[in-house]
Amino acid sequence: MDLHLDPSGSGTGTGSGLRKGLTDALRDAVRTGRLAPGTRLPSSRSLAADLGIARNTVADAYADLVAEGWLTARQGSGTRVAERPVPVPSGPAPRRRAAGRPTYDLTPGTPDLSAFPRTEWLKAARRALAAAPNDAFGYGDPRGRVELRTALAGYLARARGVHADPERIMVCAGFAHGLMLLGAVLRRRGARDVAVESYGLDVHWTLLSRAGLRTTPLPFDELGTNTQPLEELSPAAVLMTPAHQFPMGVPLHPDRRAAAVDWARRSGGLILEDDYDGEFRYDRQPIGALQGLDPDRVVYLGTASKSLAPGLRLGWLVLPSALVAEAVDAKGISDWSCGTLDQLTLAEFIESGAYDRHVRSMRLRYRRRRDQLVAALAERAPDVRATGIAAGMHAVLELPPGTEQSVARAAAWHGLGVHGLSRFRHESAVAEPRDALVVGYGTPPDHAWSGALDALCRALP
Repeated sequence: MDLHLDPSGSGTGTGSGLRKGLTDALRDAVRTGRLAPGTRLPSSRSLAADLGIARNTVADAYADLVAEGWLTARQGSGTRVAERPVPVPSGPAPRRRAAGRPTYDLTPGTPDLSAFPRTEWLKAARRALAAAPNDAFGYGDPRGRVELRTALAGYLARARGVHADPERIMVCAGFAHGLMLLGAVLRRRGARDVAVESYGLDVHWTLLSRAGLRTTPLPFDELGTNTQPLEELSPAAVLMTPAHQFPMGVPLHPDRRAAAVDWARRSGGLILEDDYDGEFRYDRQPIGALQGLDPDRVVYLGTASKSLAPGLRLGWLVLPSALVAEAVDAKGISDWSCGTLDQLTLAEFIESGAYDRHVRSMRLRYRRRRDQLVAALAERAPDVRATGIAAGMHAVLELPPGTEQSVARAAAWHGLGVHGLSRFRHESAVAEPRDALVVGYGTPPDHAWSGALDALCRALP
């Protein structure tokens, strides 16, 4: 092992001085906790060679510290730091500990991480690594590996109706990274305003604001986001979740889908389509991507964060041809953000059919949970109605007027991590506030789901 020590700190440069300096340095490293109890130290020969001193000097220092009780030495196991209490270094008073994590996590936006297909992913990784060309380990194309872009082009065309050419696909480190790149492109073009939906994620609005763009919310009603005001607002772009509005859960009405595309064609604006959970639908036919209506005016954003896991940090943009060069320039001259091996593994995962099998399996799992949620509400909280449940991994539970805050507090008391709908409402939204909880039924692992559902029902009015 490598060990950073300065044996000359208190020594004189002579043999005895180096011995004392090394002994003091080792003692200090153990006392302060830099060398943890049980840590195996280098052999005297190895450490002497590293420090450029005599082996006997190291052996004598070790012997002194064994005698003092700082180290232990046993035949066959080498020299180790002794198991003993290590005092905490003095310093500023520690901060108050943050509140503990909830017993059950029902926050939306995360899949069941315990269901990540480890075995199949590992098989795909091995195959991808064995077949990887040498240039895969160098600095890559800013758009990402061509193997993944090709696999995505085929999958998105087949499963989501996206017009995708590998040359127009850019791999990014998740949706947020893709949105940052698009924000930079829009600002360089001189854009100042981006229209957004009345309900969504504040982190996305913040990313656009940090790019120097003002976000203006569009009205929302039972038909989804109202796209008619786009004509009057004249933004440079609009960020939407047309297939399954987040978090309200309704698809954008066909007339409004067409109106949004017509606006983009007339004005030269862009539609930024967030297709965050398009694979998961239950009671209706899949709604194709809006990008299929006009690939030159719609930027399609997808991610593996919901279908697989957010820890992979893999997302993709399907760009209009006219935007590719600008997006590449915004990303930089080398693909520093996305690991090559993960890209190759995902490509193999898709091409082998493992991705489709996993999505089908998770679709069944989430549908069962959704059905159990609806049944439990009907039995134990009949005044609460679940909406937006034809697709996705979350539901909106509509509450009696004026009760959202009290129900959220009750949920926290029962150990639930869950958010009220008000958390997702844009501060400038004109729509009347509604009382509801947004429940991510896809988040808990299977073993915790029944407990989470019981705690939720006890918290509801």
